[in-house]
Parts: sequence; structure tokens; C-alpha cells
Amino acid sequence: VFRRETVRKRLQFRLDKILTRLHILEGLLVAFLNLDDIIEIIRNEEHLKAKLIEKFEFTDRQAEAILELKLRQLAKLEEFKIRGEQDELAAERDKLQRTLGSDARLRTLIRKELLEDSKKFGDDRRSPIVQRQEAQALTEADLVPTEAVTIVLSANGWVRTAKGHDIDTSKLNFKSGDHLNMVAEGKSNEPAVFLDSTGRCYSLAAHSFPSVRGHGEPLTGRLNLPSEAKFESVLMGKAKQFWLIVSTAGYGFVTEMSNLYTKNSKGKALLSLPGEAKPMLPLTVSNLQQDWLVSVTSEGRMLVFPLRDLPQLAKGKGNKIINIPPAKIKNGTEFVTALAILPQTGILTVHAGKRHLTLNAASLEEYKGERGRRGQTLPRGYQKVDRLEVKFNEESVM
Repeated sequence: VFRRETVRKRLQFRLDKILTRLHILEGLLVAFLNLDDIIEIIRNEEHLKAKLIEKFEFTDRQAEAILELKLRQLAKLEEFKIRGEQDELAAERDKLQRTLGSDARLRTLIRKELLEDSKKFGDDRRSPIVQRQEAQALTEADLVPTEAVTIVLSANGWVRTAKGHDIDTSKLNFKSGDHLNMVAEGKSNEPAVFLDSTGRCYSLAAHSFPSVRGHGEPLTGRLNLPSEAKFESVLMGKAKQFWLIVSTAGYGFVTEMSNLYTKNSKGKALLSLPGEAKPMLPLTVSNLQQDWLVSVTSEGRMLVFPLRDLPQLAKGKGNKIINIPPAKIKNGTEFVTALAILPQTGILTVHAGKRHLTLNAASLEEYKGERGRRGQTLPRGYQKVDRLEVKFNEESVM
């Protein structure tokens, strides 16, 4: 707008100058054609301007211009020179009037001038243009100091926060009839995600929970669970962290932590549960492309396949991990009892009661197969699996 007004004023100023000059040239042309009479008036009359205006109908400005001419200039006036200047100025006048009378012509002129100035005065940009994310207002979490915290979730759904990651859970006190469910380690500025028994997820600010010194507070005071549902687990991690989400029916998928965030007190649907299935404890994914997924059912069948074969979803039922007959899923007679994510060089230990079976890479080949297969039966005495343990570089990582 400023540029347009500046150019408009410049053109109007030039047009006014041209119109004034054309007006004077009209008077000079009359003076040239009546040069003898003009000289006679100048020689004999006392009030020259008034006499010129009276006799030749000049305007005050035309008469003033004629009288300001020196005699030698007046003598040199030639008709063709006057008419030539008139034609040039008239053409420029018409062009200016067309430009000022049309917004499109004015925009075209401005664009042309800018391009010419860019070619004449422009040079390579010295400060790079970088696209930034849209500015966002600071949240309460942004103002909280970033420090290590541990979220403690009880079996009855009470939650509290402890500073640091070296918490001795054996020293925690619980209300009568309650006990420890699980803990999650993270940062104070990260949301804590809770999963319930119906497959819904909820998230709350980790720094907002009471201190671990007390019993905490019930999550039901802030979150609205479905009827007869209960909180099963708590997770923490960076927004881009991958998690394995699985149901006991043998279906699952991989998702990012950010997909579990929600501000809704009723949470949001995450895992669809077929039949009598329940959600299993989510597992963190370290190497989606190279790790293996190990699953074991209640009948002692184990299947190992590449974790990358599972889809990445924001929510849903997921794909079949291990094949369990639909009838057994419906009545709950067979289900997944244990899961593990195994690095390529990892060693798997199967715990069944007081017994355990260690399987190296060569031993695991027998149980490897395509995703969704039935799997192979574990040896007698190891079919009632309590848990799977993964060791990597002689150190337990699960």
C-alpha cells in the first residue's frame, strides 16, 4: 500500500508539471504567432500583464511566463519547436493519465520498477531465510525445571512422584488393601501416560502429582474411567519413543509416545480388545528395524519374528502376532502370557516357575517364523511361562 501511494504521488506530481508546461506552451505559441503585437505592447503600455491578458486572453500564468522571457529568447521562439515539445508532453500526459486511472497498470509499473531496481542494486542474500515453527505460548510444563522423576502407580490407581530414578520401592507405604503396581521413570516436564483395562489411554503432567512421601492421590479424581475399568500401567518417555502395544489375544502394533497424549479426562481409545482379551504391559522399542519380537501363549507355544513386520498405528486392534484359535480367544482358554523384544545378539531366558531355559541365537532358530503363525511348543516343563528375560552383553536389559 505504501509503495502504491508513493508511486501514485510521484506520477501525479509529474503530470501536474506537464499540464502546467503545456499550458505555458499554449501561451508561448500565441506569442510567437503575434510577436510584433507583443513587442508593441511591451514598448508602449504601462500595465503590461493586464494588457496582454485583455488582448490575447492569456491566463495570469501565461502572461507572467511571456513577460519573464528575455527579448533574445522571445526572438528565437519558433513554432515547430513549441509544437514538438507540446507533442512530447501530450504523449507523456496521456500515458500518465492512463496509468493513474488503472490499478492494473499501476501494479504493472510498480512490479517493473522493482525488478529493475533488483537487477541494478540487488546482490546475493547475506542472511539465509530459514523456515521456523510457528511461535507457541509457553505451557506450565515449559516453566517446570527438567529433572529426573519416578512415577509410582498403586494397584488401586493411586499415583505419586519421587525425584530421581533410584527409588527403593520396598520402602514405599500404601493404604490398607493397596500395593505397588508399577513405576515409570522419566523427566518432570514429560507427560505420564496411563493405560486402563479397557484399552484406553490417559495422560497427565508428571510434575502435578503429590510427593512420594505420602500415599499420593487417586487418578479417578482427575480421570473418568469406564465402568468397572482399572488402571493397568503407567508409561513415560520422549514423544518420538516407540512402544509395542499388544493384547492377550495376540494382536498388536507399534506406536509413538505422542499418540498416547490426550487432554481429555475420559482418555481416548488406543487398543481394541477382542473377546475376553486384556491389554499387556507395553514394551519400549529400541531398534524397530533389527529387533525381534518373542511371544508365548498360555499353552506354551512360542513364536519369534522381526518386530518391523508389525504396523505402526495410532490406535486400533493391530495385526496378528501369534495365531490363537478364535474360539479360544473368545472364551479366554488360550492367551498371550509373555512378550519380549530381543536384540539380534541377545540371549533369551524363559522362566517357568522355579525352572528356566536359556536360548541363544542358534536355539531360537527353531521358534522363528512368519508373523501370525502358531509357533512351536516349548519343551515339557517350560510351557507355563511366567516371564521372559533378555540378556545382552551379559547384562540384563529386561
